[in-house]
Amino acid sequence: MSRSIQLLNHEQILLTIKRIAREVIETHNFSDDSVIIGLQPRGVQFGQRIKEEIESITGKPVQYGELDITFYRDDFRTRDRPLEPSKTQIDFSIQGKKVVLVDDVLYTGRSVRAALDALLDYGRPTQVEFMVLVDRRFSRHLPIQADYVGKSVDSIESERISVNWNSNDYQVNLYTPKV
Repeated sequence: MSRSIQLLNHEQILLTIKRIAREVIETHNFSDDSVIIGLQPRGVQFGQRIKEEIESITGKPVQYGELDITFYRDDFRTRDRPLEPSKTQIDFSIQGKKVVLVDDVLYTGRSVRAALDALLDYGRPTQVEFMVLVDRRFSRHLPIQADYVGKSVDSIESERISVNWNSNDYQVNLYTPKV
């Protein structure tokens, strides 16, 4: 059995999306040379909401894609249960673009490393930035840091972060095992 602590409720997540969208607009001004790419499977929901918020603020369409990193993961062949690949959908060239990769939780950094490898199969961007809803600090296996962070959390390895995108009740919870 584990104990649950709510880190972000629905209203806090909506405010976080608005804040991060404005930060990205301030940096990129979302011209044709900037794109957002959500990492499959869980970064897609956050990425879509960021895209929609940027479009509602700027009134301009944002190029958005979804990237599957399954076969680029360093643990792909060593898992007990094989990972199910998701769909990559990038209908534009990223050559010479500024790319914002989006995921829900930054933990060890291994997913981001895999995403960088996968991204190069679609072109060579001029810049890559990283956005996360939750940054689990102090747990990196690789020296990776997010450029845009919704909430930073200090957690231990046995704890788990869960992001729920239910239609009317977004939540981020921290689960701690009982000792």
